[in-house]
Amino acid sequence: MSKLTALMFSFLFFAGCSAGSYKTISVSEAETMMESGNVEVIDVRTPEEYSAGHIRGSKLVPLQSLKAAISELDKEKEYVIVCRSGNRSAEASSILAGNGFLNIFNMSGGMNDWTGEVERPY
Repeated sequence: MSKLTALMFSFLFFAGCSAGSYKTISVSEAETMMESGNVEVIDVRTPEEYSAGHIRGSKLVPLQSLKAAISELDKEKEYVIVCRSGNRSAEASSILAGNGFLNIFNMSGGMNDWTGEVERPY
């Protein structure tokens, strides 16, 4: 019985460790990361929100489409996840981390707090 208990605890420990996690960062931390050029920005807002203004070079992957797009993303790459206020990006960050992505950074405050350049179609 004790071997079975130890095996169950080991399984639960390793299963819990594989769930993944992400880090929430400030807008200024995100800007610093973006300046380094080693991070990709994923915007999880709607296409309408994105077209109204977005971070230059960001990739639009609406939250409702994220699970379908996971296979197109590199699990080893660093990603800053952005939305309007930080709520959808937190949900998206959790989804990515839960799917084995290692370097996920949720930008707290989202575009509401963004002070950098905003690209607009007009």
